[in-house]
Amino acid sequence: MKYFALFGNPVSHSISPRLHNIALQGLGQRGVYGRILLEQGGDIITKFKKYNLTGANITIPFKESILADCDELDSIAADIGSINTLVSKKGKIKGYNTDAPGFMMAIAEFGKIDKALILGAGGTAKALSYILHTNGIEIEILNRSDKRAEFINYNFNTYSNFKVSNYDLVINTTSAGLCGDDLPCDEIVLREILSNSKFAFDVIYNRQTPFLRIANDMGLKIKDGKDMLLYQAVLAFNLFYDNKFDDSKITKLMRGAFEL
Repeated sequence: MKYFALFGNPVSHSISPRLHNIALQGLGQRGVYGRILLEQGGDIITKFKKYNLTGANITIPFKESILADCDELDSIAADIGSINTLVSKKGKIKGYNTDAPGFMMAIAEFGKIDKALILGAGGTAKALSYILHTNGIEIEILNRSDKRAEFINYNFNTYSNFKVSNYDLVINTTSAGLCGDDLPCDEIVLREILSNSKFAFDVIYNRQTPFLRIANDMGLKIKDGKDMLLYQAVLAFNLFYDNKFDDSKITKLMRGAFEL
């Protein structure tokens, strides 16, 4: 029997256990995936070992703080500075980032994108800015404050110095809209941004957030984070099993979990 879990705070809303447990059952694997609520990220490795986990996923707010506690890092995770997947390999715990490639798979249907604006500057924004930049897409980041100015290489902006441009894609990586009606930035600024954009993506899933509602009303093609969640989970699941399964088969199994 193999054991897997999601670490984060909050975790009660997450359907990751449903995704992974359906895949485990469908592929005939003896394993179980659960949730572990944490007060502080420093407990992750201790609990990973305590519960004899083979693999785990990391969600907010620990995607960056766990970095230094891993024995090894995948090259993409190291470059991004944020991880969402842990795998035990030969007694060592290795960190990966499947958010970044999962996101690119999720936005493929939008078609060609030359320029993107990312709202927020947390661990998810790090992953998305990295993968977009790697794929030759021009990046701007808009954050409430300059506390995350390590994004300076991606045209980091705060409200005080931001000037609206034309964007193919606007992405909300903040938690605004997860539980309430908050917006990721001032509504007047947001409407000006969206009026010069084609597509809107929110990493929050299974909910049309106020951000997406406004974008939809303004005629943009919109998408929530369901497919990003799906694809990052598919890639993470396969890492748990040394990539021995076919991604398309895992995807088919996990996609059915959204209908339950």
